[in-house]
Amino acid sequence: MRQATERGLFILTSQPIVNLAEGMTTQHEILLRMREDGGGLVEPSAFLATAERFGLIGDIDRWVTQQAVRLIAAHNKEGRELTLEVNLSGKTMGDASFPDEVRRQLSASGIDPASLIFEVTETAAVAEMEHARLFAQSLAKVGCRFALDDFGSGYASFYYLKHLPISYLKIDGEFVRELPRSPVDQRIISALVQVCTSLGIKTVAEFVEDERTMDILRELGVDFAQGYHLGKPAPISALRDA
Repeated sequence: MRQATERGLFILTSQPIVNLAEGMTTQHEILLRMREDGGGLVEPSAFLATAERFGLIGDIDRWVTQQAVRLIAAHNKEGRELTLEVNLSGKTMGDASFPDEVRRQLSASGIDPASLIFEVTETAAVAEMEHARLFAQSLAKVGCRFALDDFGSGYASFYYLKHLPISYLKIDGEFVRELPRSPVDQRIISALVQVCTSLGIKTVAEFVEDERTMDILRELGVDFAQGYHLGKPAPISALRDA
């Protein structure tokens, strides 16, 4: 992990997120990969736990955020808008210095803070909710937005929803994969949409893998969709061709 950090073996890919009402890609999620010496790519599940264990995850989150800000700024200079989602670990959510660093980056780059969305999983190791709330609020005041990922996969979903300034709720794939064949999943998503709509939160369905699922999500009022049916992760260089 330290060699990957020092030798620049981390690379970024992006996956599109589509507005279901408009049928257009409105933003992208930035996904981290690690390059092997042989040229292959290592999935995050194989190295993020190690990064957290040895205290490297904070530096990784900072690097990804810096790259996202630079990428947005580069697009803006070309007269193009770009909105990116960056995943944060639970440990970074507890880092009081991170919001100030982001604030400085935003000021130096001149980008619209709303074009940077921070994504956290509801199962992230947030040891102290009060610290996490203050962390999120400090960045929300600057203008950044937050997405709550994997919603429904843990035990404290609505607790997070209540205490964090969330702009997007990402519905876990557990409720999406069998959607065309599962009335239960359809009812759960319908209920989530109603709750989020009343709170002013946009919904994003993950793991969308076919057109029928997209049609049902649209009928249920889900705002956005993400998955292999809409686009697989691709090198960030492809964003310039989008």
